[in-house]
Amino acid sequence: MQTGRESAVIRVVIVGAGHRSLLYASYALENPDKMKVVGVVDPNEIRRKHVAERFDLPEQACFCSVEELVRGPKIADAVINGTMDKVHIPTSLPLLQAGYDILLEKPIGVAKAEVLGLLATARQYGRKVLICHVLRYAPFYVEIKKQLLSGAIGDILTLNTEENVSYHHMAVSFVRGKWSRLESGGSSFLMAKSCHDLDLITWLKSGVRPVKVSSFGQRSFFRPDRAPSGSGLRCLVDCTIEKDCPYSAYKNYIEQDLWRFYAWEGIEHISLNPTVEQKIESQKTDNPHGRCVWNCDNTVADHQMVMVEFEDGSTAVHHLNSAAAKGCRTIHVIGSKGELVGNMEDGTIEIRTPDARKDHIYASEIIQIDVMGDMHGGGDLRLVDDFVKVLQGQAPSISSTTIEDSIYGHLIGFSADESVRSEKVLALEMI
Repeated sequence: MQTGRESAVIRVVIVGAGHRSLLYASYALENPDKMKVVGVVDPNEIRRKHVAERFDLPEQACFCSVEELVRGPKIADAVINGTMDKVHIPTSLPLLQAGYDILLEKPIGVAKAEVLGLLATARQYGRKVLICHVLRYAPFYVEIKKQLLSGAIGDILTLNTEENVSYHHMAVSFVRGKWSRLESGGSSFLMAKSCHDLDLITWLKSGVRPVKVSSFGQRSFFRPDRAPSGSGLRCLVDCTIEKDCPYSAYKNYIEQDLWRFYAWEGIEHISLNPTVEQKIESQKTDNPHGRCVWNCDNTVADHQMVMVEFEDGSTAVHHLNSAAAKGCRTIHVIGSKGELVGNMEDGTIEIRTPDARKDHIYASEIIQIDVMGDMHGGGDLRLVDDFVKVLQGQAPSISSTTIEDSIYGHLIGFSADESVRSEKVLALEMI
């Protein structure tokens, strides 16, 4: 027999009605017996109306700001906070103080002091904060976690991860887009893109504390001095090589219809489904996604590597690469009894163990994971399901993403960026 909130429908408010928030909120449409969207907060009237129509919300449940929401009576159990990185903390603190639990998009904040401040506030008010480290919930990484916990390869000695960001993803987000500058996006390339991977490293280490961090990285490709001969300032205005350029805004965003939720954000006031003619005109004029990738105002790095030492003497290295033809994440863990190699996009995990018998070198076991079609390996809605269960008082899953569990991955990232600037090996403080 269920008791307390175990059978209750969790009521949520969407704060920041962008792509990620709406993806998480779609869980409510598929599971109305578990979660219900009862409000929206966004300064953009068009987005508020879109959410209101999608989730059948009355006008009084639509708010321009968090301040407006918290001035009134508490209308939900929790919020899905999918605002931009630099406003995660300013929006989350009043929500915690008003009694809301939070499902918070990563990264938690844009500085160490912010993250630790949110942790202190959550503890002070007794609120739950789960971080959207969705890769922990992807079946691929859940299987890896289980294999490591089972002792399949013994104690971890070295852990190597790699994120290869595709050329079109890099361009839309970190060269032309919202996360191209610290001033606008709030986060470095590493924290905006590989916050997931740094979190996975600390999660797979099963709570062993990281103690030292060093990092190298810079912007070396997407800058004016690397622009090919014949390029211009805008793909459809003054570029003579647009038809042969893989970064062509026309090819990526019109012909292939990639990243439409970013590419056409600037003309939402005209239409949520703009015509080809409207898209072309937008790219020719003031759409940031119509600019040449070598002639933008981007300042964030376009590649970085991070090295970590743990208190048990083991090490981890993460490579963040851009401009890859095929976007993918890979992992290679060397243990005291064997090794594990995997590719998330292919859904393949291989366990290899030494075999010194005559005519043998090693034994191999292949584990094939049914990879989902989304960019996070099927983890997005599994994360939301776990959030609902936690709020209902059920035990968290093996992938638990409470703020306490997610702190060290963030601290590694902040220290890595500081290491790049200072050219020093940095010690991590204990929390």
